Amino acid sequence: MSAATQAPGRRPRTSAGQAPALVRNMLRGLPVLPSVVLLLVFMAGPIAYCIYYAFTNLQLTGASTSQFVGLDNFSRAFADPDFINSVVLTVVFTVGSAVIGQNTLGLALAVLMEKASKPVKAVTNTVVIAAWVLPEVVSGYLMYAFFYDQGTLDAILSALHLPQQDWLVNLPILAVCLANVWRGTAFSMMVYTAALNDVPRELVEAAEMDGAGPWQRLRLITLPVIRRTITTNLMLITLQTLSVFGLIYTMTRGGPGNKSETLPIFMYRQAFQNSLIGYGTAIALVLLVVGALFSAIYVRILKLEDS
Repeated sequence: MSAATQAPGRRPRTSAGQAPALVRNMLRGLPVLPSVVLLLVFMAGPIAYCIYYAFTNLQLTGASTSQFVGLDNFSRAFADPDFINSVVLTVVFTVGSAVIGQNTLGLALAVLMEKASKPVKAVTNTVVIAAWVLPEVVSGYLMYAFFYDQGTLDAILSALHLPQQDWLVNLPILAVCLANVWRGTAFSMMVYTAALNDVPRELVEAAEMDGAGPWQRLRLITLPVIRRTITTNLMLITLQTLSVFGLIYTMTRGGPGNKSETLPIFMYRQAFQNSLIGYGTAIALVLLVVGALFSAIYVRILKLEDS
């Protein structure tokens, strides 16, 4: 239809007519502009600098200038048995204390609290959440006092006439795993408590009428309904556990030797004790990639559940 035959009163759309819409969209984005600027300055900027430093030989002492060394830091890391040991211990610590420990115990507590009385709920929630809100260093000192030779745990074992041992020397990675489970279970418990409230009661009641026991109801009804929450919780606690530093450093400092030296501890030693900032930053970048891989796996699982 030509312009001459268009309906009277209707104006053709022009680029000049689109300009006000563009201005309106820009004005709508103004409220988030300060947040974007802060993220770029205080998050994206430091990350970009860290990525650059990972490819240099920057040191705290010695030469005042740094040089670009390419992938030398990464080659050095993957050829270092101590680095490989840290990677293995990081996986053990993450899987043992987060994927198995916090996730399973948090779900068990949430399920048990459904049938518990109010006083039991109040006491349990207070004890569990108190461990979670404590600063990481304080939790580390409490767990050190619990596990060290002739500490609280050995006193309990002695009263029960059971064999004692120095947990922080003989089984340090197990000790820090249990400490992290004690400290972080509250988060999983609260997540699963909220998820269980969304399970349709009619499904549970129908299963009870059909003779399904508690374990069958949990396996066949509850877990399938909250499976997305389980995956999301696993992703969050995995990323949180990968970066745990203060708890382990306070309890064992990565020792004895390197028996509990996870990647954050190894990175700290290389960067600040050995003054190898470039090498330590490369380790930090590897840790960032490990966290990204875990996130990608969990996101993929969520997409598969949606489909």
